[in-house]
Amino acid sequence: MRWVIPLGRIAGIPIGVNWTWLPIVALVIANYASDVFPSQNPGLSGTTYLVMAAALALLFFAGLLLHELGHALVAKRQGMQIEGITLWLLGGVARILGEFPSPGAEFRVAVAGPAVSFVIGATFAAVAWLAPLPDAVDGVVVWMGISNLFLLAFNLIPAYPLDGGRILHAVLWRFQRDRGSATRVSVGIGRGFGLVMIGLGVAAVAFGLGPGLVWLSVVGLFLVMAAGGEGRTEHVREMLDGLTVADVIERDPVCVLPTLTLAEFFDAVVWSQRYTTYPVFDGEHVVGMLPFRNVAAVPRSRWEDTRISEVMTPLENVVLLDEQEALTEAVGRLAADPLQRGLVIEDDRLVGLVSVSDVARAFERRARGM
Repeated sequence: MRWVIPLGRIAGIPIGVNWTWLPIVALVIANYASDVFPSQNPGLSGTTYLVMAAALALLFFAGLLLHELGHALVAKRQGMQIEGITLWLLGGVARILGEFPSPGAEFRVAVAGPAVSFVIGATFAAVAWLAPLPDAVDGVVVWMGISNLFLLAFNLIPAYPLDGGRILHAVLWRFQRDRGSATRVSVGIGRGFGLVMIGLGVAAVAFGLGPGLVWLSVVGLFLVMAAGGEGRTEHVREMLDGLTVADVIERDPVCVLPTLTLAEFFDAVVWSQRYTTYPVFDGEHVVGMLPFRNVAAVPRSRWEDTRISEVMTPLENVVLLDEQEALTEAVGRLAADPLQRGLVIEDDRLVGLVSVSDVARAFERRARGM
């Protein structure tokens, strides 16, 4: 997602918020401070209601973050890589790279988030029910219980790609032993739920039940689009099934020395080769990658004094692949990387380079051959 504001890391996982999250926080605070809390807990000051609303918003989104961390941490235990967690308009998403190795792994990851929400919601509900609390605190605790239990119920709707849909997908995959078939069924159900929600939202507005219910259509549209995206991803996976990195690798790519100035690089390499990215080789080891956009970002007046080593992407930030790695696994890592390219290095020897474009050409060849 674009326009992500980084917040730091938890357990090594980058955490951020998309700008769409900010107006939602503002709307939640405004609604609860002006309407919900004055109705539920009358007699308190306007400042108290504002503080209650702000506390509820922060606690709720902290719970949402814990929900996504539940997914991410269990995925890490399954050996999967986590690109990060982002809070956005409709909640949050843990970006898990690669494919689930088995239906059991997908089931465990999918269940982890709702389990966290259940613990949070049940704990706050129990405290609100059993503990004598001041009115201001009680109001926040009650709504934390309600909101997290609602989040739990919503996420368990069996609509792909909600958690409930992923649980359904894992179960179908386990019993049908056919991931593609499980995905098609789950995507169809997800689209169906989405279309129903769009219809309910439109009907609610048409029959004068209140414009506030238009959010049903918004969520429904999200489900339809997300299910479609999952369907396209599965189609790509099926088309690339059986291929490895070795099938698309560009062997012996043109390399450049880190000691070259940008002017020398441009004169000696660019005019004759015209690639967009070059591995950087110091004579013994590959030390990085040089995307041409890094060169273009340097003012031409500085090219004589700027060396490739100063603007290259260092090797630790480059995707490293194995020749025998399944292409369906590699493409997720490549697509998530800013360079959209990776290197295959064996025993300090550069074997080749793989780009998203190479994968796309393999996909096109498979599609034409069908």
